Amino acid sequence: MKKTGYSKKGIFGSIIHYDANGKKIGESRPGFFGGMNNYDANGKKIGSSREGFFGGTNHYDKDGKKIGSSREGFFGGINHYDKNGKKTGHSKEGFFGGMNHYED
Repeated sequence: MKKTGYSKKGIFGSIIHYDANGKKIGESRPGFFGGMNNYDANGKKIGSSREGFFGGTNHYDKDGKKIGSSREGFFGGINHYDKNGKKTGHSKEGFFGGMNHYED
């Protein structure tokens, strides 16, 4: 289980994303009509995330094409899946807050 990064809350509902070395790699900000808009480290929009119809969160690229999803794990945390439903990793709450991300 290799740690790939972490995320922590920013201001105004944003979430700041960092790689495993602590370098900022992006940010998610609340969307005007719900969900989150995702940006790279330079502020360029790279996609969005919205609540799924049956729960969880669906992730989309900048063109609106589904690229994956995330759902709560049975024993806590969040499991991440690619567009074909293959599990790619998981996240769990960090000791000092935020979320730590791991590849499977």
